[in-house]
Amino acid sequence: MWSSSRSVAERRRRRLLGWPALALALGMLGWEASASSPLPHGMPAAGEATLRFLGMQVYHARLWADADFAPERLGEQPLTLELEYLRAFRGKAIAERSIVEMRRAGSFTEEQAQRWNEAMQRLFPDVRAGDRLTGVLQPGRGAEFHHNGRLLGRIDDPTFARLFFSIWLGPNTSEPGLRRQLLARWLDAPR
Repeated sequence: MWSSSRSVAERRRRRLLGWPALALALGMLGWEASASSPLPHGMPAAGEATLRFLGMQVYHARLWADADFAPERLGEQPLTLELEYLRAFRGKAIAERSIVEMRRAGSFTEEQAQRWNEAMQRLFPDVRAGDRLTGVLQPGRGAEFHHNGRLLGRIDDPTFARLFFSIWLGPNTSEPGLRRQLLARWLDAPR
């Protein structure tokens, strides 16, 4: 009985030891072993930060952008922004809050606000802690959105895309500390 138990345990141990080697091999091939978000389309990681409100963590933000990205030209360059939620929110509330925050970045008509709000409400699902919503800015076209790596859809409007990503990356953001962390490599670089 001991010999069969020992051999079962030994086989399990050997199988488990094989996983790190497999993960390393996949990593060397450029694959990620975790279920990560949609892909920053070959762009390098640029910055990350956690949004806190009244001491509570709301989400963790990650930005991918090319090395020559220029924050003052937001909307003209591709980027990927991922929000990993640390608490639950309704998709409708995310859309409505987005419109409020987009108003800080620039003006737009009530018709645009209504159209964009409806489009976001159709796209944005309710989220739970651990869910990721990812936006991909496509210059001259608009924005593409993903939920936990699955394509939700697009909003084909360059003005919407510029104002939407300005929520986090624009100079009039309501969270300048978060912006500074996301854009530190460009904002702190000597000019």
